[in-house]
Amino acid sequence: MFVTQRRLLAGLVGVLTTLATVSGVLQAEDKKAQHSAIKPAEHKGKGPEARHQRFLERSKKGDVEVLFLGDSITQGWEGSGKEAWKKNFEPLKAANFGIGGDRTQHVLWRITEGKELEGITPKAAMLMIGTNNMGSNSAEEIADGVKAIVAELRRQKPNMKILVLGIFPRSPKANDKVRDKIKEVNKSIAKLDDGKNVKYLDIGEKFLEPDGSLSKNIMPDYLHLSKQGYQIWTDAVTPTLQDMLKK
Repeated sequence: MFVTQRRLLAGLVGVLTTLATVSGVLQAEDKKAQHSAIKPAEHKGKGPEARHQRFLERSKKGDVEVLFLGDSITQGWEGSGKEAWKKNFEPLKAANFGIGGDRTQHVLWRITEGKELEGITPKAAMLMIGTNNMGSNSAEEIADGVKAIVAELRRQKPNMKILVLGIFPRSPKANDKVRDKIKEVNKSIAKLDDGKNVKYLDIGEKFLEPDGSLSKNIMPDYLHLSKQGYQIWTDAVTPTLQDMLKK
């Protein structure tokens, strides 16, 4: 009888151990599924909130053929990149929906709960986001965030072509750790290219010196672009955007 009880007890312990293991795995998966990069979050603050309202007003007017979506690097088309913008993108009926400091979760909020896409039906959109997530998320999580944005854009605007840009290089030296993290993210989001509706383009090397370093002439603070940097960006993406607008 004691042998039977021991066997029953051993079996019960085994079942409980299995259940605990399964529970742990499920909790880990749930935690992963809820990481910050894919949870829509409003970017609080006077500046971001004001720009968001400005975008809503722009959307009400309609007539947007090309949508630029991103963070301060995209917002910079209104600063250092304004000449290139006026000459090359304004004629394409482009709208700049870039907000300084935005992370993937902020862009997700803007296009979902923030309803920035209501009223416009762009033929093409250019997305470059994720550099502001570098300090708070893993490369995998950042890639998840970019993928979530693309999925939402496809859901809302199924006929819109999407140009996904690889995250631009940052920091002065080629061997800075953040460079490897950026490459890891870009390797993952490159898989979004489906050869039809989504195009991936990595133009990062065009900003670099032969030794892989960044020049202050291109990125004065090793993150944001100069006038010259925006011209490089313009030259690199214009043919692809024009091709998207023809289809």
